[in-house]
Amino acid sequence: MSSSEPSSVQTEQQHHRYAGNTIPWYVHLIWISFWIFAVYYTLRFLVPALRIELNSPP
Repeated sequence: MSSSEPSSVQTEQQHHRYAGNTIPWYVHLIWISFWIFAVYYTLRFLVPALRIELNSPP
């Protein structure tokens, strides 16, 4: 390792603060819409289809 890259924070003697970006409101709206659709699709199409498939003889 070169001398310009310290091996740890203790040797560098500085505090690091990592700040992320806040998520916009419309991204939350997209995720909420996705999960509402996923639940609707599962209840409307997947559950009845599974019932039919599991009850029908091969």
